[in-house]
Amino acid sequence: MAEAYLKERIQTALKRNPYLAGRNLRFEADHGLVRLCGVVHSYFQKQMAQEAIRRIEGVQGVLNELEVAPMFRTSAEPSDLPD
Repeated sequence: MAEAYLKERIQTALKRNPYLAGRNLRFEADHGLVRLCGVVHSYFQKQMAQEAIRRIEGVQGVLNELEVAPMFRTSAEPSDLPD
């Protein structure tokens, strides 16, 4: 399978996955091995990205290097409260 075609299929799979919408994920593909990079907000999203790629014909393996950086809501800091 041509590398360009494989990369196009990977890009499409990541864009179409509803759990990854708006994520700026990067990948490299070489002879069927895919390295996935970027930041997601949960381990679930990390796994969904890997699964979306793993099922593509021509993918031999996935190195999932996505970083999980949860979005935490913090309470107001004392300086943010009215006097």
